[in-house]
Amino acid sequence: MTRLLSTAALMALLSACGDGQPFVFDEDAVAQPGDDAGDPPEDAFDDEEAPADDEGFEGDLDVPPGTASPSPDASIRRFEPLNETGGGFVRSVSYNAAEESFTVDNLAFDGITPYRRDSGLPSMGGYAVFESDETVRDPVNGDEIGQLDYRAIYGVSRNSTTVDGERLPVSRFAIVRSGDFVDYGFGGFLYERNGGVELPERRDGQAVFIGDYAGTRVFSGRGGQELTEGRMQIAVDFTDFNESEGVDGMLYDRHAYDVDSGEEVDATQGGVRRETADGVVLDLPTARFTLATGSTTADGEILGNISSSVMVDGTLEDYESGSYYGIIGGDLDTGGEVVGVLVMTSDDPRYDGVTAQETGGFILYREAP
Repeated sequence: MTRLLSTAALMALLSACGDGQPFVFDEDAVAQPGDDAGDPPEDAFDDEEAPADDEGFEGDLDVPPGTASPSPDASIRRFEPLNETGGGFVRSVSYNAAEESFTVDNLAFDGITPYRRDSGLPSMGGYAVFESDETVRDPVNGDEIGQLDYRAIYGVSRNSTTVDGERLPVSRFAIVRSGDFVDYGFGGFLYERNGGVELPERRDGQAVFIGDYAGTRVFSGRGGQELTEGRMQIAVDFTDFNESEGVDGMLYDRHAYDVDSGEEVDATQGGVRRETADGVVLDLPTARFTLATGSTTADGEILGNISSSVMVDGTLEDYESGSYYGIIGGDLDTGGEVVGVLVMTSDDPRYDGVTAQETGGFILYREAP
């Protein structure tokens, strides 16, 4: 049963609750904005700083916190910034292949044992889905304590690289959200490139990366959670713009599933709102990147805006809007890949006064014929 809680009701309870597994996304802890520089949080990445203005990105968007001094020759790690609705609390996760389990740190009431593969929806878009414990037993009186229903999506590249003598996947991402809040609630996302990348020389053609996408939809104004899957494509023009590479992309062929029943949600992908005898159905149209200058850095990071529109009664209306973030990795002479996350919000057409937040991850590949 969904337990609707406000974010503020749990804020005081969110101390760093370790789940007993080593990090995967880990670096030396550093001070976060507002923290004393001599007392950094234990679960941080290696910094919260964004690249300086002259390092490639322009406009109003900032790269997420993480690696303070990114380089094309080294690994880069990013995580969701803290926000007023509870996002950004997940900074460290780990996957145990032998136990097929997933550990998430810094979320209260998500159980005391690692997450297990989701019983109803074990994967989305080829990426693993995990769920938290339903209850925890009080060791003194034996009472069962209800937990929040968290879902985690974990994506890992099929390619590997060696960093400091350790064999690692080229790319990884993780997303954690819960539908047990009246607002979007606590959670977070992380993504990383292991090792460096050698981008093509300027004026040296274009590249397209294609692959699978998986996401989670949570709501403000109602409870519940839906998982989504689809396809993504990102194209990079290394020839123009003059000041930085051009980046274009789209998310398409999305489908949504209810986390409780595991059943597919009635939705339309064609960009035209549809109504049945039961009411308006969910819109999952193609979402497209906004082509703009300053969307890349020399370190291989990309970011920008993404949005979609829907035809309603013959009028094209704005629907979803948000941002995408990514990192180019691998060997671009023979292929390469892009890992990243996007976050979009929209008014859910099925309900009055309800907004949806979709957070999704992707690993896209450039493959030779």
